[in-house]
Amino acid sequence: MATYLVTGANRGIGLEYCRQLQQRGDTVIAACRDSSAELETLGVQVKTQVDITSDTSVANLVQRLAGQTIDGLINNAGIVERVTLEGLDIESIRHQYEVNAIGPLRLTHALLSNLQSGSKVILMTSRMGSIGDNTSGSSYGYRMSKVALCMAGKSLSHDLKPQGIAVAILHPGLVQTRMTRFNAQGITPEQSVQGLLARIDQLNLENTGTFWHANGEVLPW
Repeated sequence: MATYLVTGANRGIGLEYCRQLQQRGDTVIAACRDSSAELETLGVQVKTQVDITSDTSVANLVQRLAGQTIDGLINNAGIVERVTLEGLDIESIRHQYEVNAIGPLRLTHALLSNLQSGSKVILMTSRMGSIGDNTSGSSYGYRMSKVALCMAGKSLSHDLKPQGIAVAILHPGLVQTRMTRFNAQGITPEQSVQGLLARIDQLNLENTGTFWHANGEVLPW
């Protein structure tokens, strides 16, 4: 049995991560700004008032964990705000960088003492963070912040490898969540997380730093 900390755990993919990890017998620490009725029914440890854009909030979470070992840190919290060239919104781009790229790095750094050899760090990115896969443009803040997150993940994979800690950079697929406006063409959160957990389970020091689709496809940078 392993201990996983999941951010953005109150809904969507984060909630489904918590559900499936708990069902298979892992210990789950669900971190979020505010809880939800669905999360409260799972019987996992819930840590609220966690804002990954705040040094103070992250430090408070570290104190509440009291040195607890984390076998899997799933940096799932993220936002999307649609920014076009015609409607360029610099503040929105900056905010998405804070949440999507800097926040996961801040939290991972803060929890380094909770990680050990054999621990895994997961960064939930998007194939929209792939430069090679960009065939439609636009979405400036989201695309740019996810590219930055991918680069952070690649650097972390090198920096943490000597400590025996592996890093996965994961795209969940197009998933029917509030973030995608429950896109009818997407897969369910259950299907997505099944694939994501398969990638996490196969993560090791040999394939650390890989940019994976939930279905196992290795994505271009």
